[in-house]
Amino acid sequence: MIRGLRPLLRGSTYTGVLFAYAGALASLPLLPFALAPALAWRSAPEAARIVLVLLLWAVLIGSVGLARTTRRVLVAAARRLLRVPLPDPVADRAAGPADASGAAPSGAGRWRTPLWLLLHVLLGWAGALVSGLLILLGLSLPGNWLGGQVELDLFGRPLRVDGGWQSWVLALGCLLLAAAGCAAVTGALRWTAPRLLGPSPAERLALAAERELLLAERNRLAHELHDSIGHTLTAATIQAAVAGELLAADPAAARAALRSIEESARAALEDLDHVLGVLREERPGTAPTRTLSDLPELLDRLRHAGAVVEPELSGDLAQVPGTLSRAAYRILQEGLTNALRHGGGGPIEVRVAAGADGLELGVVNRTGAAPGTGPGAFPTTGHGLPGLAERVRLLHGEIDFGPAGPRHWRLAVRLPVRLPA
Repeated sequence: MIRGLRPLLRGSTYTGVLFAYAGALASLPLLPFALAPALAWRSAPEAARIVLVLLLWAVLIGSVGLARTTRRVLVAAARRLLRVPLPDPVADRAAGPADASGAAPSGAGRWRTPLWLLLHVLLGWAGALVSGLLILLGLSLPGNWLGGQVELDLFGRPLRVDGGWQSWVLALGCLLLAAAGCAAVTGALRWTAPRLLGPSPAERLALAAERELLLAERNRLAHELHDSIGHTLTAATIQAAVAGELLAADPAAARAALRSIEESARAALEDLDHVLGVLREERPGTAPTRTLSDLPELLDRLRHAGAVVEPELSGDLAQVPGTLSRAAYRILQEGLTNALRHGGGGPIEVRVAAGADGLELGVVNRTGAAPGTGPGAFPTTGHGLPGLAERVRLLHGEIDFGPAGPRHWRLAVRLPVRLPA
């Protein structure tokens, strides 16, 4: 008994009914357009004219539901007033883009919104008429609670109610029936909203694709942040040690090392602020782009850290496509960071060769220990080399790393590219 009365006591029941009533009122401006043909067809029977008006009215209401804006408004209102969890509408990628008029894409899912809008208006009018009549009846009966007799005409049948407690019971019953009607209208709208306003199968696929893209973008941002922050911390640590050693003997060199630390930290801070902003806003973004054109600056920061860098650049690096150029920069940054962190001193050889059908990258450094052992060898655990291998695999490239002769370690990457003629 109490469980059955709970829907009648919820505020969301009556906000849902107001939503239904609003749909009924919103359909009124379309009624004159449906009446016009029936008024012009005066020779038709009255029943045929009524049917014509109702059909034209339904067609006009349904046509409003074809607009993409209508569905967005209905979804937002259903979330707020019906308390139904509905995702934002997604363009039906399987059906093609919308036309210039802003109508929703064609397809089986196109008629779901007009159908729901028609049901919404129908429930709104039915609920308004039935509940309004019951409320009016329930409020008119208390005038006879002190005595007298009430005569009602229900569907052509007279109903005589004596005053006193019978009027009280009838008034209370009418009000409860009105509340139950409100709950029934709201329940019907809640049940149909996810089925007709919710995502169609094609939209579910589109939502899944968007989530996959978002996860892939965040994974890429994590790689970018790992590369940038890892390189900056490694270079800054070494540069700080160099500055401490040279502070008394060569103040100018120490100041240069400190300036390099400042520049590296500022660049890494920009990357960090961007990634954190994207994660806070929960939307994909584009990380600060660094390409092979920024390679000289990267090599200068290594030189300020005390490393001896021997670059060998060939080909027109400016003609390398943007996506490939950005990936190549991050690959070289990770390789140079590992060489700086784990190398045993000596020059670091950097090779970049841009050809007509491929981009070759290489980093060779001294290990300071037996080949493939000791601190000079790149670690094979963590995020460095696995991240590089994944990045190269996504670009359909080839990667090779390991000992290269006595006390040397080599990272070699080849990325396929078709440079513009």
